[in-house]
Amino acid sequence: QVQLVESGGGLVQAGDSLRLSCTASERTFSSATMGWFRQAPGKEREFVASIRGSGGGTLYADSAKGRFTISRDNARNTVHLQMGSLKPEDTAIYYCVGGLVGIVTSPRSWNYWGQGTQVAVSL
Repeated sequence: QVQLVESGGGLVQAGDSLRLSCTASERTFSSATMGWFRQAPGKEREFVASIRGSGGGTLYADSAKGRFTISRDNARNTVHLQMGSLKPEDTAIYYCVGGLVGIVTSPRSWNYWGQGTQVAVSL
């Protein structure tokens, strides 16, 4: 069973930065597309960003473009999400995902989910 473990969430003020990390339990993930989703209270899970294993091509939601950067360290089976210029509307539980089987922006396309890490942004 593949495990994804997130870390780095917390409570910050608007305008601050935060870095989330996700470590996969299997080395095969170093060659696989990985991503991040988030879910705010009362809302559906939404795509944030993804990164390919080979070549490192990235994709971002419009809400993340210009503020968030996804990266990976294949030697450590780790994916990062660097978030800057945070806004209160970024408050959500952030999930690391792997095991892509379909459209990258759909939560139904991912087989593996971490337990989530809470990000709260105050004014």
